Amino acid sequence: MGQSLSQMYIHLVFGTKGRNNYLTPAIEKRVHAYLAGTLQQYESPALIINSVPDHVHILFRLSKNYALAKIVEEVKKESSKWIKTIEGGTKLFKWQIGYGAFSVSSSKVEVVKRYIENQKEHHGYQTFQEEIEQFATEYVIIEYDPKYFWD
Repeated sequence: MGQSLSQMYIHLVFGTKGRNNYLTPAIEKRVHAYLAGTLQQYESPALIINSVPDHVHILFRLSKNYALAKIVEEVKKESSKWIKTIEGGTKLFKWQIGYGAFSVSSSKVEVVKRYIENQKEHHGYQTFQEEIEQFATEYVIIEYDPKYFWD
């Protein structure tokens, strides 16, 4: 086969260092746009991005040309540097070291998009930690260890 085909959807979740509420309403739309732009540079278009003050959810199509870890590293590194410089941002800004990345079936893309779209309502009754622990259970992530994930 001369052509390489790939269509992998990833639900990516990561938080601010120490769960600090840095993603304020004043900057969140600009942060989402910046994250989308960085993903685009790595041929991994975002389908939806949404956040609450202490974490972000991104659904994107993973490029066949870049490793997931490289894309996440660059998205976090570039956005962290940028957030420190913008009006409404803070020089103290940092993302947590870890992240959660979950594969999404093509048939579930719309379900995940709605889930991400409704983050503010969702976190009215579930904490970020409860959410990650639910994902770890649903996706049977045996490596999840709270003492290392919540840095």
